[in-house]
Amino acid sequence: MRELIVAEFITLDGVIQAPGGAEEDTEGGFTQGGWTWPYWHDEIGNHFFQSMSESDTILLGRKTWQIHGGAFETMNEDPFAEALNNIQKYVVSTTLESAAAWRNSTLIRSNVVERVRQLKQLPGKKILMDGSSVLAQTLAANDLIDEYRLHVYPLVLGSGKRLFPAGKRLEFKLIEATPLPTGVVYLRYQKTE
Repeated sequence: MRELIVAEFITLDGVIQAPGGAEEDTEGGFTQGGWTWPYWHDEIGNHFFQSMSESDTILLGRKTWQIHGGAFETMNEDPFAEALNNIQKYVVSTTLESAAAWRNSTLIRSNVVERVRQLKQLPGKKILMDGSSVLAQTLAANDLIDEYRLHVYPLVLGSGKRLFPAGKRLEFKLIEATPLPTGVVYLRYQKTE
């Protein structure tokens, strides 16, 4: 069975909303977007490239898919954009009519938990997911996430979308912990059996 890996930028208080920019996701009146930039280190990019090299599928919620697709679909001669544009993508949405806006994308409109279970049964490499807070919580609540790869940032935002579902106990084993010079800690946790 293929593993589902969730890779996130996350604050000490569990916020994953709008790490990349002020206007990235203002839902709920969130005004603190772009909180990762003061802590950038090249190892963060290396960790994401490593995760991409182990995967042949990306699973995303609608908003994250639209943000990523809008940024990368039109980029040329950029290795990261090329990798994202060419990999098979699945977008979960009840409001999108089509997944044609970003190449190699397939729309999942219903039966999300069952469809993800089916994806995990297909042959291939790992399935990678980032952002997508609502989808991440749904998959965690249904025990479908095999590993978390978290870049934990040394700040507390006090509000914003969270990674983990409220009221659900999840247990993992630590398989890697790497501090970076900027104060970010890279953590990898696998689901316990």
